[in-house]
Amino acid sequence: MKVTLLAIGKTDNRFLQELTTDYCKRLNFYVPFEFVCIPDVKNSRNLSAAEQKEKEGELILKQTGNSDVLLLLDEHGKEYRSVEFAEFMRKKMLSSCKNLLFAIGGPYGFSENVYNRADGLVSLSRMTFSHQMIRLIFVEQLYRAMTILKGEPYHHE
Repeated sequence: MKVTLLAIGKTDNRFLQELTTDYCKRLNFYVPFEFVCIPDVKNSRNLSAAEQKEKEGELILKQTGNSDVLLLLDEHGKEYRSVEFAEFMRKKMLSSCKNLLFAIGGPYGFSENVYNRADGLVSLSRMTFSHQMIRLIFVEQLYRAMTILKGEPYHHE
């Protein structure tokens, strides 16, 4: 199974980008992993929030194949403890899922079309984080899940 993280817009914080890149490299030891940065919508300042969500949604859906499992990182999604998320990933890896996509929306969230296409919602916290920080938090949690599944000493309970 391949895991992909889709995110709208680039990270302008060099330190967050370096840490995210480090975890992305580590992940490839455990599972084929790809981070796809979808460029920001052009002229977004001239768009309403709804128009921006629609345009970003179109870009996300272009990255999504018909047989891909699409999970949205969304504040209203299911919350997991790290060990529970590892078990969730184990089940996905044992299923017939070939491509598992996680998506981070833009500043206004996801369009209705993206929600309709999604196979589920996952929340990393009830708190709100910047879209730049969520990338790092998610790849670290995915890495943590993989080390839990391998019985490695990264995670401590």
